[in-house]
Amino acid sequence: MRIESLIKELKNNIRREKKVARELIILYKQFIKLEGDEEKKMVTSQIQSLKKHLKEANDRAHRNLKAMYLAKPLPQIVEKPKTAEKKATKPISNTAPPQQFIITQPQNSGLEINAGPTKRKKLLKLGKELKLEGLEKEIVKRLKKKDEKVKKEKKKEPNNYAKRANRFFSKNSIKLLNKNMFKTLERDLIKSNMQYTPTTYVSIIYFTTFLSIFVGIFLTAFFLFFKISAELPLISLITEGLGLRVLKVVWLIVVIPLVTFFMMYLYPSLEKKSTAHRIDHELPFATINMAAISGSLIDPSKIFNIIITTKEYPYLAKEFTKIMNEINIHGYNFVGALRNASFNSPSKRLSELFSGLATTINSGGDLPNFFEERSKSLLFEHRLDMEKQSKSAETFMDIYISLVVAAPMILMLLLIMMKISGLGLAMSTGTITLIMVLGVAIINIVFLTFLELKKD
Repeated sequence: MRIESLIKELKNNIRREKKVARELIILYKQFIKLEGDEEKKMVTSQIQSLKKHLKEANDRAHRNLKAMYLAKPLPQIVEKPKTAEKKATKPISNTAPPQQFIITQPQNSGLEINAGPTKRKKLLKLGKELKLEGLEKEIVKRLKKKDEKVKKEKKKEPNNYAKRANRFFSKNSIKLLNKNMFKTLERDLIKSNMQYTPTTYVSIIYFTTFLSIFVGIFLTAFFLFFKISAELPLISLITEGLGLRVLKVVWLIVVIPLVTFFMMYLYPSLEKKSTAHRIDHELPFATINMAAISGSLIDPSKIFNIIITTKEYPYLAKEFTKIMNEINIHGYNFVGALRNASFNSPSKRLSELFSGLATTINSGGDLPNFFEERSKSLLFEHRLDMEKQSKSAETFMDIYISLVVAAPMILMLLLIMMKISGLGLAMSTGTITLIMVLGVAIINIVFLTFLELKKD
């Protein structure tokens, strides 16, 4: 009965395919005669939907053909050896009794391409017993690697620092956010893909600023009674009046918390720029892959799934995962999810790609052509960026050689000449050397920090 129902369903699928094919022929004839752009777009969208129905009917027919197994197992064949002739010239002593040879045909005679875990273990045992060489050895190695794969579950524990910040400052943060005082910060947090809600991050800003007040008090108290000099001992007691010293160091209590607050406030915007730069670096090559995938007339949302599973574009994968979550979890349609992702994307180029893709899908345009043209323009922009970076690297190299190699040597020579000539410089040679070493170290740190920020 099952085979009869499958055959009946197969006939229905073939009828549907014939009907869709006839409608496609009629639409193609109409498309040739049309002149207006809007009418052509409508006919094109109808053709695309009919192609989709034809593909689905074809897939169902293919599944029905696979499900039908018309081959029947061969019957069991029993073969018995013929008995020896009675008249034998010489009798044979210690003859064994006649044996029966039974040949059976298994029901599932097809080869299994994907061996299960038990079959894989048998193959591995066989590989240990036999001396394998060449391709056979490589196959056994791959099977071993397949068995060694262990699924790792990522467990993200809550941040204790964020928990403490929320405990002390969450109420104040909510009040300030309701007054739209940190609107820019909220947008930067969303675009930078930082794993913090606006309330939590504002609480962290206030908590860190509060702790920096104690750091400022400690430094003020330290410099009130001690001073740091280039000569030994490096730390010594203050000899000048306490009132004058208070005026010199009291500003630390105010400046350190203010600097901490502004650094914490600006950090999400810096992180957003860094994420945008990395996305722009991956985008041209990912767009080429998307153009190749879209040529198979696959569902556009599946293109993003394929890019995510490749794991070759980690920063783009986060943005594509947002789109899939909005479709699968929040219930948005694909175009709506693209609009939202375009609004929340840290990269301007990726935002333009999402909005252009949404417009192309709405208007029934050619997706492979869209991705191909966009990949060309993105690759051209990527080459221009690489050229700019190489030019700026040459400029920074010249600046670095001037500041770190030539300038310290000239300055050290001048200081030694001033000391020898007695022009009022009361520093020893060791102190001058220490100043030069510290100066070079500080310049290197500043230069490396600047390059890192420039790279991001």
